[in-house]
Amino acid sequence: MENKFYTIDQVAEVLDIHHKTVRKFIKEGRLKANKIGKQWRISQVDLDLFMKNKKSICNNEEFNYYDEIEFSNNENINKVTKAIRISSVIDLEDIDGEAYSRISNMLLAIMNCKTDKEKGHTINMKYSKNINRLRVMLWADIDTTKEVLDVISILTEDKNKGEDNNEI
Repeated sequence: MENKFYTIDQVAEVLDIHHKTVRKFIKEGRLKANKIGKQWRISQVDLDLFMKNKKSICNNEEFNYYDEIEFSNNENINKVTKAIRISSVIDLEDIDGEAYSRISNMLLAIMNCKTDKEKGHTINMKYSKNINRLRVMLWADIDTTKEVLDVISILTEDKNKGEDNNEI
């Protein structure tokens, strides 16, 4: 059986993530790749294995435009005292550019305000302009996850209340 090989850009498109994130996965050893000349190639087998292990971040939709923000403060990850870590993917639909800016700024502010003992959490936000969708990927302890979800709920609730008021 012949094995198909993909470029980093092709894998990024299949996984619906930024090509820099694919490079990060390769560098961290989470995605196996082979360097052929100056280019990285990922085999179909390795991609299938990665997708099987990372189903929560895989989505085969195609996007023409996206903006991605990632915040991570993993310098003290070994000092994290909370044993429970949660990975969450939150899809927010019908988010315009202004709402994206407001939500992403608020979430980054929350993540920047964490104390040293709470470090080790990561947030990644990807805005798809052509479909007005914001995808938030969060890896954090229970309290931080709850705080982020509460803020998202409050910020999107204001939008929904405004829509309800317009119907009256």
